Amino acid sequence: MKEIQPGEFLELAAVQPVVDVRSPSEYALGHIPGAINMPLFNDEERARVGTIYKQTGRSEAFDMGLDIVGPKMSGFVQVARELAPEKRILVHCWRGGMRSASMSWLLETAGFRVNVLKGGYKNYRSHIRENLVTGKKFIILGGLTGSGKTIWLHQLADSGEAVVDLEKLANHRGSVFGGIGLGIQPTNEQFENDLFLSLQEFNPDQVIWLEDESRQIGRIFMPEPFYLAMKSSPLLRIKIALELRIKIILDEYASLDKEKLAASINQISKRLGGLVTNQCLEMLEKGDFDGVVRQLLPYYDKTYTHSTQVREKQQIVELDLMSSEPGTFVSKLIEKKQDLIQYL
Repeated sequence: MKEIQPGEFLELAAVQPVVDVRSPSEYALGHIPGAINMPLFNDEERARVGTIYKQTGRSEAFDMGLDIVGPKMSGFVQVARELAPEKRILVHCWRGGMRSASMSWLLETAGFRVNVLKGGYKNYRSHIRENLVTGKKFIILGGLTGSGKTIWLHQLADSGEAVVDLEKLANHRGSVFGGIGLGIQPTNEQFENDLFLSLQEFNPDQVIWLEDESRQIGRIFMPEPFYLAMKSSPLLRIKIALELRIKIILDEYASLDKEKLAASINQISKRLGGLVTNQCLEMLEKGDFDGVVRQLLPYYDKTYTHSTQVREKQQIVELDLMSSEPGTFVSKLIEKKQDLIQYL
């Protein structure tokens, strides 16, 4: 068994399977992307061992742990053989303690070459926080609601540009309507883990495109260092025709559940005002989605305009696409990118 630091561990994780021996609930809260959960103890067993440790001591807890793990040992080896036919495997627990040491001993006895994450998952979390934005350069793509920022980001990625889709990582579109039809969001911790991995896909020479987002995406809060880096990066704010904006919004939202759309409208009723809220709900009931969008856009436009006005350190560059065809947008974005590189 060899203990290695997070940087080396993550490099090897690109080519070797990672086994996370923590309990299922620990794994669910947050894990290294791609890691397989092979818990030494399930949640109930972990609680029992912890109780014995506190009440009677380490020796008694160790004996209980042996009793629990013993019948599982052959199963662990079989799973490891399926995961790592070449018998090279990475293992970690929470702090690089007894759980990872025990699994490593077992797998090495079975003929595996095992590397253990020094300091465990706790050390990994410290590593990604310290290195999340190190050496990274960003351009932020902004614009009023319905400007198609996510669409153009995907097309930029297809064109070979470095892109990280924050809304995809958060499983949320960013507005009060953003979670409809998308299911459960990841935990904040898992979002950070996935974000770190996404950023590491690009080398320091590449400029990474991000969508302009507020600090919160649904129930996800972006890490402070990353958010500050975003807000100090140049913003390319696009301006497209109103009718195209409405079409983009309708394409994404008009097919969603009307009851959930109505509930979302009610969530912002205090900010919309009673009259606009009632008008939106009435139009929604009649299936007049176009009318709903036209009523809501002034509220969202005002909110976005205010958010950009309060930025003191961010360089903002405008790109007017009002008279351009959508098929030319991405090439124009890439051309404009050169104007923003000077601010990085």
